[in-house]
Amino acid sequence: MTMSMTTEWNAAAHLLCVQLGSPGDVLLCTPALRALRAQCPDRNVTLLVSPSGAAIGPYLPDVDAVLSHEAPWSKNGAAAAPSAHLDWIATLAAQRFDGAVIFTNRNASALPAALLCRLAGIPLRAAWCRDDPSGLLTHWIADPEPGAMLRHPVQRQLDLVRHLGAEVPDERLAFVPTQPDLARMRTRLQAAGIDPADRWLVLHLGAGAQARRWPQHRWNTLIRALHERIGCPLVLAGGARDTALIDALAIPPGACVHSLAGQLAIGELGALLAQASLLLGTDQEAAVLAAAVGAPVVHLGTSLDPQYTPWRVPSRVLNHETGRPNGQGARHHEDADGPAPAQVADAVCSLLKQTENDRIRAAIRA
Repeated sequence: MTMSMTTEWNAAAHLLCVQLGSPGDVLLCTPALRALRAQCPDRNVTLLVSPSGAAIGPYLPDVDAVLSHEAPWSKNGAAAAPSAHLDWIATLAAQRFDGAVIFTNRNASALPAALLCRLAGIPLRAAWCRDDPSGLLTHWIADPEPGAMLRHPVQRQLDLVRHLGAEVPDERLAFVPTQPDLARMRTRLQAAGIDPADRWLVLHLGAGAQARRWPQHRWNTLIRALHERIGCPLVLAGGARDTALIDALAIPPGACVHSLAGQLAIGELGALLAQASLLLGTDQEAAVLAAAVGAPVVHLGTSLDPQYTPWRVPSRVLNHETGRPNGQGARHHEDADGPAPAQVADAVCSLLKQTENDRIRAAIRA
């Protein structure tokens, strides 16, 4: 990136940032959004997201406005009339943006969004791209993923904006729960007999992919192990489709286990995680949200892909396999349900010890 190119972006005061993925994908862009905001003191940042991503807009401190759009190249966008998409181009054109930064996952193309921004007359357009974008991008950053390297998605977005001259020392994710959400969660915890100031854990039983969901018998064994080894309250979270699994759990006698599955909006879930001792679960979106509010995470994901590592928070990541080749073409199934509950309980105890020791050391230094 030449000095003249960087100067162009330094002067782009009205900026559109595009991330049309999931809410978790949007959260993974928040350090890059912070860097772009800091690049230009008077910059106004508008975020263009999918309808599902729009829910987190009010909780992002470096975003001034949110636009929600069901893109025509998305799963549901094709159902809209062509005139609706033309109206969206006119809406973007009327905003008179100085530039657009298009954030993508490593397996997605930025070119459809780049075409949208070019038709809207946005003069500066930057994105990672593997193929020659011709005139769709004014700032084409050659994408090395996934062929030459794999990065954490946060690092991917930070590297993109660095090409435009935007950097920031604080690379943590950002999601700021409202005071009403925090107060509601404290009230609900107290009503369940849980002191929000004491040690308590959130177990998120949902998962984005069916192959990564834990079966009921594994949760039963884990909850019993946590009760015996730690004895603190457990708050169960998840979506409405997880309530049947939760209702069927075998809760050990004397254990304090309270379910909020299917009952929480995104702001309330963020407020719950912000006050918890840690989050344990298989759901990637929940792990990203926990990291965004600074909660430690035990994630039953995969240790092989950097995107499953919780960003800038204390964490443990346990490999979750659906089977491994045994050398003769068959597959072993001993790992089909993921890591053993005893292994998960060990990780929880280890992380609790680390984070509580960190708090003691911080208090001594203060």
